[in-house]
Amino acid sequence: MKLAGAFFRLIRYPNLFFIALTQSLFYFCIVVPSFRHVGSSPLLTSIGLLILISASIFIAAGGYVINDYFDLNIDRVNRPEKLVVGKIIKRRWAILWHLGFSFVGIFLSIIVSVKLGNPLLALLNFLTVVFLWFYSTTFKKQLLVGNILISLLTGWVVLALYVAVNKLNFYSTNSVEFSALTRIYKFAVLYGGFAFIISLIREVIKDMEDMEGDARYHCRTMPIVWGIPSSKVFVSVWLIVLICALLILQFYALQLRWWWSAFYGIIFLVIPLIIVLRKLFPAKKAEEFHELSTMTKLVMLTGILSLLLINWYSS
Repeated sequence: MKLAGAFFRLIRYPNLFFIALTQSLFYFCIVVPSFRHVGSSPLLTSIGLLILISASIFIAAGGYVINDYFDLNIDRVNRPEKLVVGKIIKRRWAILWHLGFSFVGIFLSIIVSVKLGNPLLALLNFLTVVFLWFYSTTFKKQLLVGNILISLLTGWVVLALYVAVNKLNFYSTNSVEFSALTRIYKFAVLYGGFAFIISLIREVIKDMEDMEGDARYHCRTMPIVWGIPSSKVFVSVWLIVLICALLILQFYALQLRWWWSAFYGIIFLVIPLIIVLRKLFPAKKAEEFHELSTMTKLVMLTGILSLLLINWYSS
């Protein structure tokens, strides 16, 4: 029982659920309605979606395992009570789990790509596995490179759905398909951009939380290279950008008379981000940064759940 619990902690099962939820909501709230409104249906069926989500989950699980594998010494300092690799699960089993998860993820990506006649999806998922490996071994310890990379991969969770439903001959599609794909593209960029920014904010906050262990093992994260004050300024700038962008979106929602959508955006997105911004500068202890990291993760969740309101108003 202890081993099973450790295994699920290792693969970050709440994050895997979040990936499945994100891709499912985007498909059923954006992709399917976009094609239905023009009297068509997406190339990606529900079975194809299930395969795609499974591929994303296996790839992400492999990434989490290899990250813990290479972070063993750092985690002994930052979070010894949560240590799994080397304490409960042997390192050689961790590397085998990583290889197995990554192989299954790529294999499933190939299956759905063949089914859709779109090899780009499999290629990009393969590159995701490669990037996750280099993130864990090298990029994570470098200034901003790892933060940006993991944020891009977070945005890819959403953009993968657009790639999956988009034919390679995008510009030669008929006007009906073009209209549906254009709508999907706009929402993919919107939610993918949101995921990128909120993830970048959270990654830097996590670096401030983990500064002690990172510094001991010669990582060059932003708080170590630039210092905590400059890192807080960096995060605050992105928080202000995101808050302003969300306020503009709520203004457009009000123009469309989407009252509940605007209310939801203000209460569950804008206000929590303002609270994070307010608590950021006084924060000093790792526990305080952990609280801010958790709050940004909850904002990411509420942002994705807003897809339900878009589907409701668009139906």
